[in-house]
Amino acid sequence: MHRIHVVGGGFAGLTAAITAAESGAPVTLYEAHRTLGGRARTAGGPYLTNEGPHALYRHGPHWAWLARRGLLGQVVSVPLLEGARFRFRRAGVLRRTPPAALLRLARHRAGAAPVDADFHGWAAGLIGEDHARAAAHFVGAGLFHHDPGALSAAFVQERFRRLASLPPEARYPVGGWARLVERMAGHARGLGVRVETSARVDGGTLAGLARNGPLIVATSLDAARTLLDDAALTWDSGRSALVDIAVRERRGDAFVVSDLDAPGWIERFTAQDPTLAPAGEQLIQGQFPIAPGAPRADGVARAEQLLDLGFPGWRGRTTWRGEALATGRTGAVDRPGTTWRDRPSVVRGDGVFLAGDQVAAPGLLSEVSFTSGLEAATLALRAAGPRTRTPPAPGTRLTPRRRDGETPRRQEAETPARQGRGGGDAR
Repeated sequence: MHRIHVVGGGFAGLTAAITAAESGAPVTLYEAHRTLGGRARTAGGPYLTNEGPHALYRHGPHWAWLARRGLLGQVVSVPLLEGARFRFRRAGVLRRTPPAALLRLARHRAGAAPVDADFHGWAAGLIGEDHARAAAHFVGAGLFHHDPGALSAAFVQERFRRLASLPPEARYPVGGWARLVERMAGHARGLGVRVETSARVDGGTLAGLARNGPLIVATSLDAARTLLDDAALTWDSGRSALVDIAVRERRGDAFVVSDLDAPGWIERFTAQDPTLAPAGEQLIQGQFPIAPGAPRADGVARAEQLLDLGFPGWRGRTTWRGEALATGRTGAVDRPGTTWRDRPSVVRGDGVFLAGDQVAAPGLLSEVSFTSGLEAATLALRAAGPRTRTPPAPGTRLTPRRRDGETPRRQEAETPARQGRGGGDAR
């Protein structure tokens, strides 16, 4: 069996490496940075920040896969008392509950929302213009996009239902996402995966690897476009200002403030995991989508407005602060008339496969990385030759189903998927 090469040590790359190694394939994983994880990295030091607000969603396909392998580790949900401190900004004022119209909208199946219409127009026909805008702003937390209402109604509604589900799906790895990455990396090494960090791969090196066995490129879509010299590797993503703040404890601080006046979300992560900050301090992380060309300061200003409402006196209590801008690193978004099937294919030809959070795979946030990593590994195993063991069932078959009236597209290499881009989502 030929060696399988995986370029990129984030969630998609680790999933692919583990899946291939479990079938007995020799695997080498290359990561350009000193640490693994990609967008699932957690900063070191006293404040264990993820790259923006992150959570695992327990109804996603990765949950059972991780649990079966003992890789979930300790995960926590929000304590009831803290959950009662969830707040919504509506018309400039903090409120304890969302508009009832949003709860009505959440009852509509994702399949009832049209692919070819925008979310705002579809939702407005059900709950009115103002409430449709509020719903779009709420779901912005799971899209990292400045105008969720302009995206495909089917795409947005699927995410709206999951983010609004009760009880909440979100779970949090204790100690940050880096602990999950460490468990996955340890499992991969235990299966015989050769992990090479600080191993930067360029186009020439990549071509050499591809000549010696199946190759899985599990990087950002921008990096994959350069590595593979393929201008077709593009897809829409979001652009968000990320704001992290540590403050001294104060009774009565909000747990979450969800902005219904504009896309934005701020969350006190020490509410569920006190290990993320020193004793007596609280760690708050937020993300605020901004339009192309808008300065990061616009998002930061909106973050400060929510902090003023949900965390009175936060300026005088601040012990640490960080800011960043995430561009094209927050997962795929689908515009009207498109679905995940229209994104860049996992299959690139000549034994090269693609994985990541902007490729042709279903799911919410990090689930796209997971399902594409699983599929890329399954296809790479077929290309590698005879197996020593039968691989575990991938769990999610990515065979596209054509929409009514759509001309069937040619399948590539007779794979189970027409596959034409994390740390997470991960929210």
